[in-house]
Amino acid sequence: MDSDEARAPRNHWKTCSSIVLGCLMAVSLQVIFFSPISPQVLEFPPESSVLPVQSNSKLQEVIKLGEGLLDKPEDVAIGKDGVLYTATRDGWIKRLHKNGTWENWWHVESEGLLGLTVTQAGDVIVCDAQNGLLKVNEEGVKVLVSHFNGSKLRLADDVIESSDGMLYFSDASTKFGLHEWHLDVLEARPHGRVLKYDPQLNETSIVLDKLAFANGVALSADQDFLVVCETWKFRCLKYWLEGDLKGETEIFIDNLPGAPDNINLSPDGSFWIALLQLAPPGLKFLHGSRVVKRVIYSLKVRNLWVFGVHKKATVVNVASNGKELKRSFDDPSAKVMGFVTSVLEFEDHLYLGSLQTNFIGKLPLNSL
Repeated sequence: MDSDEARAPRNHWKTCSSIVLGCLMAVSLQVIFFSPISPQVLEFPPESSVLPVQSNSKLQEVIKLGEGLLDKPEDVAIGKDGVLYTATRDGWIKRLHKNGTWENWWHVESEGLLGLTVTQAGDVIVCDAQNGLLKVNEEGVKVLVSHFNGSKLRLADDVIESSDGMLYFSDASTKFGLHEWHLDVLEARPHGRVLKYDPQLNETSIVLDKLAFANGVALSADQDFLVVCETWKFRCLKYWLEGDLKGETEIFIDNLPGAPDNINLSPDGSFWIALLQLAPPGLKFLHGSRVVKRVIYSLKVRNLWVFGVHKKATVVNVASNGKELKRSFDDPSAKVMGFVTSVLEFEDHLYLGSLQTNFIGKLPLNSL
């Protein structure tokens, strides 16, 4: 029979084990039942179905516009007069005049200036993730839309104007704001939508909802359909604005070799799309487990979920029907261009916005 002295260590370890087990159970209950996220499995396109993109490092050849003057310029827009506009993380809406001089045009108290477009009237419309949809001109900055159906916009992302003056813009997530965008990817539930603002009536209506991080928006050359990027679905949707299919939605292109961010119409009617690497190959498995997602969220390991976007840059040119990949350029190691979020073609050059650089990349197309 064991003596009291012999039983004491075993009882001690049993007590410690019980405490540890109790702590683990408490943490597990906290993670499962009290987590602010309700994650789903995120499915990456199967390798066999991904459009072939051959690495060429062409984005390493960009000319750097405004280097040192721009703080993470997410998007680029160019007016009819050739003036280039961008909005930066430090709240500035800046423009590059045709004589090569930069101007600090207007400042907004925001860290979330994202997509922008120039209207037919010459106004600049900016998506501000923190304040909503803005109109900017020589008179100043005006908020057009800050709320919808009684709720504040959480992540206004990109905008385009149609020929009838309507503004179509994406609200990437109705649950997570600018500094929590990675949680939308982590949760992998469709919280995004596309809205339409009518400036004549000062009214906002919904076009599409339940989108997987609604990001870039673009109109076709004939403006008979709208294309919207669903970032963590690795696809773009087509919403018909005219014709027999008006009001219907279909897939424009799917199984992209990266997560689509912004999209812009090319002069020839095709589309340029900036692609993100949501996760490097070695970490994709983390997106396949709901429990792992909850645990990693509870540990606040944010960089693990956004690690991939800084490590590669890719832009692709897709035919007007979405069926053909025409061209692609990349920086496979983010040596020069990383986290490229937008690509715009103008006068035989590509202009690239990025949330990693302090410049806008300009790439001549004639020599490629």
